[in-house]
Amino acid sequence: KEFVERMFDDLPKFFEIEYRLREIWSDPTTREKLLNDLSEAGYDAEKLDSMKELIDAQDSDVYDVLAFVAYAVETRTRANRAQHAKPAIAKAFTTYKQQEFINFILGKYIEDGVQELATHKMRSLIELRYNTISDATIEFGSPAIIRETFIGFQRFLYEK
Repeated sequence: KEFVERMFDDLPKFFEIEYRLREIWSDPTTREKLLNDLSEAGYDAEKLDSMKELIDAQDSDVYDVLAFVAYAVETRTRANRAQHAKPAIAKAFTTYKQQEFINFILGKYIEDGVQELATHKMRSLIELRYNTISDATIEFGSPAIIRETFIGFQRFLYEK
């Protein structure tokens, strides 16, 4: 209880309103900085995961934990979040190869959590899906398109 109360008091220091949290969380670079800042303030990944259990949201994103504690927003499972985002993702990323790659990443996200969406995981996910970066480049045309796809679709996961 004390931990939750402290967290409730501390969270506004990191993001003022729910919209700002969504904006930060939608980009893997700013999300990683927020996670680092939270960790330095005593809210490391282990504590945030234990919060999932406290609020009965084990299959939810850490974003949902933060939004629930700070703004009493109802939590969603990662699977529900991904399913809800798919129509918007399909409109924004229209090639079959992009869709296939995004669906692969979404599967990892649903299974293992938001850490699969971190930029430092991109290379290992590409190699897991395509064997090598060169093979992925042949599929997509350029590393820039791969990166744009990997980072770009994430904003749709956190739209209302």
